[in-house]
Amino acid sequence: MKTLVTLGLIGCTILAGCRTPKTKKTALAGQNPVTTIAFGSCSDQKRPQPLWDDIVAQKPDVWIWLGDNIYGDSEVMDTLKAKYDKQKANPVYAQLRQSTRIIGVWDDHDYGVNDGGKEYPRRKESQQLMLDFLDVPARSPLRQQEGAYSSNTYGPKGQRVKVILLDGRYFRDPLKKVNKTNTPDPSGDILGETQWQWLEKQLTHSDADVHIIGCGIQFLANEHVYEKWGNFPTARQRFFDLLGKTKPKGTMLISGDRHIAEISKISIPGLGYDLYDITSSGLTHTSKPREEPNALRVGQVVFDLNYGLFTINWNKKPLTATVRINGDNQATYLTQEIVF
Repeated sequence: MKTLVTLGLIGCTILAGCRTPKTKKTALAGQNPVTTIAFGSCSDQKRPQPLWDDIVAQKPDVWIWLGDNIYGDSEVMDTLKAKYDKQKANPVYAQLRQSTRIIGVWDDHDYGVNDGGKEYPRRKESQQLMLDFLDVPARSPLRQQEGAYSSNTYGPKGQRVKVILLDGRYFRDPLKKVNKTNTPDPSGDILGETQWQWLEKQLTHSDADVHIIGCGIQFLANEHVYEKWGNFPTARQRFFDLLGKTKPKGTMLISGDRHIAEISKISIPGLGYDLYDITSSGLTHTSKPREEPNALRVGQVVFDLNYGLFTINWNKKPLTATVRINGDNQATYLTQEIVF
């Protein structure tokens, strides 16, 4: 199957044959549709990593890293590289790399600084290390683009999936703090104008039947005090308005960062179906159980190690996708059917 990768700043489309695993899955080699997409975030390279065998067993067509892919937290590039190398050397993760298309974007700890944005001084160098980790070839336009955002399209017409990964770090304004607590900043932005324009082009008249839009931080949950799109309410509303304007088919949001898993839902004027944000975090460590308000939550909060799994049900009319929050030993903690 042809895999198209579209780059915003460069404004070109390239065949992803230049960045493929050593052994392609059937769905990626021919014109078969992608049906299974797995994703996750928050993988500390120093900790045990018990979920990779569970993920490999699902035989996903695509694996999506959603940030904190390592815990780097350094302006020293040799330090970041050593931590990426340790993560990449995990033998079971190596099995996933052999059989599955790997794509991804960063969050803050792999970016290089906790809660960091455009003020981080080594963002250009750090971006190249992340692309190395994802096996992006030296000649890819992603190497020339400022920011780690990307778009990957899979499958034949009529059964096409577009995965759009947004960079919520490279262009993001600093967080506004009051008494050391994050406070909404209506004047701040997350994506930067170049990325906004690129995103609109990705969504306008897209021929994909399913759109998966990912970012390191949560899009919908808005009551907690941690990082979220809600810290930049003007940007959050701009994102919602863009979806209502462009009306992409079958849109689902995915996010990480929080060391919990949960599913949130909202209705966007003009979109025509409910919009879900599936948060999966973390692969190696999670928060202790606690009460946390989220008026948009569907179901419970998961505090166990977890990853997310989409199964797209191409034969169902209307088109549906089943999302699961899974864990170790083939556990399933949450299941949600999404109808478009």
